[in-house]
Amino acid sequence: MSLDERTDEVGLSLRLAPLAYEDLAGFDTDDLLAAFDVFRRSCDAIMDETPPLRRAIPPWAGLKNTAREALARPPRTLFEARRFFQTHFRPYRIHEPGGAEARAFLTGYYEPLVEGSLSRSPGFTAPILARPDNLDSLFPYPVRALIEAGAIDAHTRPLVWLKDAVEVFMVQVQGSARVRLADGQMLKLVYAGRNGAPYVSIGRLLIERGEMSAANMSLAALKAWVRAHGQNPGEAGLALLQHNPSYVFFVLQEEGDPALGPIGGQGLGLTALRSIAIDRALWPYGLPFWIDAALPFGQAVPAKFQRLMIAQDTGSAIVGATRTDIFFGRGDDAGARAGDIRHEGRMAVLLPAGEPWPLMDVVEGE
Repeated sequence: MSLDERTDEVGLSLRLAPLAYEDLAGFDTDDLLAAFDVFRRSCDAIMDETPPLRRAIPPWAGLKNTAREALARPPRTLFEARRFFQTHFRPYRIHEPGGAEARAFLTGYYEPLVEGSLSRSPGFTAPILARPDNLDSLFPYPVRALIEAGAIDAHTRPLVWLKDAVEVFMVQVQGSARVRLADGQMLKLVYAGRNGAPYVSIGRLLIERGEMSAANMSLAALKAWVRAHGQNPGEAGLALLQHNPSYVFFVLQEEGDPALGPIGGQGLGLTALRSIAIDRALWPYGLPFWIDAALPFGQAVPAKFQRLMIAQDTGSAIVGATRTDIFFGRGDDAGARAGDIRHEGRMAVLLPAGEPWPLMDVVEGE
């Protein structure tokens, strides 16, 4: 099987092996009409030139043309949706530079639902901070420990107060949250920037230290460890959180439509088990991907996960052509399921038919 090698402007090489749709196990049984509905919202953003929340490479000409067609003649049935994707996209397997298939590494994320207060009180002492007014003018920007010690207090302000530092930390890791106030009002926290420091996994750090086994690691277990070891200055729980120097800032908004998920990198509400985060330096938003893996996405036992996903988000830890983060939904149940996902799988990218590849050099493969 021949491989096309495509190299982007920053020198990253992608080797792509063409596939037939028959090679995508489960494609004929997926709910592609539901997938199209998610894709259509990306098409709206592409054609309206909606400013992304986090900038990615621009959509290619072929993707724009396909988006235009999707909005002009949307499918109304499952058969029409399947025919749309088969007509307008070609599937490719992603390979390593040496020729072997690149296995996808899959993780999960979710939207936390947390209790909060608009003012500091005995039950709510940990602030979510607004985007600082000097974020773009100071490099390197202070790391987490310095920010929490007050280094940028003159340049930012608390938006809302959460119960403790570990709740703030988890909201920052996920990049969004819904906040329930005491009167029942719901607000949402939307990503507004970060300090630029690298992300460090504190869960992996606990495992490496021998504090917790990989089998016992979960979101709930991680929170419990931090709380058990203290979150005051000098205590081990806070010290663990501060081993991750990355710090995320937010804007506070009205909830709007509660059925919509958090705002992803493309600037759109995400859809559970259809929206994914991708490496924004390699792929444009709106691109479909086929994922085939065994994941514990509905129960503790891994089950077949074969479905079409749409690239609508990104993240600082999502680096590489086959590195993917799956959005699982909102709340603790979604968080528990997302936290269990650290699995390998197979992935194919669906590229627009006839794409001229304006941002890549095409090199003949073997």
